[in-house]
Amino acid sequence: MTFLNDLIEPFVRFQFMRNSLLAIILVGSVCATIGVYVVLRRMAFIGDALAHTVLPGIVFAYFNGISLFIGAVVAGLLTAFGIGWLSRRDTLREDTAIGIMFTFMFALGILLMSTARSFRDFTHILFGNILGVTPSDLTLIAIVAVIVLGTLALFHKEFELTSFDPIHAQVIGLRADRLRYGLLILLALTVVTAIQAVGVVLTSAMLVTPAATASLLTNRLPRMMLIAVGVAISSGVIGLYASYRYNVASGAAIVLACTLFFGLAWLGRILMRRLQRA
Repeated sequence: MTFLNDLIEPFVRFQFMRNSLLAIILVGSVCATIGVYVVLRRMAFIGDALAHTVLPGIVFAYFNGISLFIGAVVAGLLTAFGIGWLSRRDTLREDTAIGIMFTFMFALGILLMSTARSFRDFTHILFGNILGVTPSDLTLIAIVAVIVLGTLALFHKEFELTSFDPIHAQVIGLRADRLRYGLLILLALTVVTAIQAVGVVLTSAMLVTPAATASLLTNRLPRMMLIAVGVAISSGVIGLYASYRYNVASGAAIVLACTLFFGLAWLGRILMRRLQRA
């Protein structure tokens, strides 16, 4: 009982902890859900690239007094469309297009950052500052969460079929290229919401690790999504508590908690296989 009281005490006492908890629930739900498609489609590199390519948009917005969120959204959407345009009709392989956009946008962001007086101004962008989430940030994150989760629910069958059997999807008339564009756009919006929680550097882990953990435990898509969301939210709560109690970086603590869950799932799967062979 004492442990439970200690666990909930910071969330009861402080408004900023409650804001952070709500933010991580929203961010974790969105990242984990779309992250399942990222893992199934082997798009982990795209998630990592988008997390870095929003940097110039954020820096430009910072210099001009514009909302950082808006700057990140614009840069993320430009990157998504750029990847889709470069890789359309097999002109370039998708991984090549990602590499080009990734290096160009990230280099542009670093160039813009180098004109600032101090890199410390951008540490919250790179490493996250979920403990500083404001009510207006929560509103924006909630709007993006509704858009992303609503779209995924509306086109669930199409995304599922193109993820598991793209050839069959093409045969029955589904436009795989349009669905890919749609997923890239949703992924860009998701990355923007995650940056508020864990920063540019660690966003890809929130997209990939919970979904990868769930994929070790089940091969059914709805169950995989539920497990991934559970892992993401649980990791968020653990990371927030560790950040409060031990004064460590919240973003890093959240991602390390995600990795711990993955390690446990991986070890559990190995043990199960050995028991089945015995």
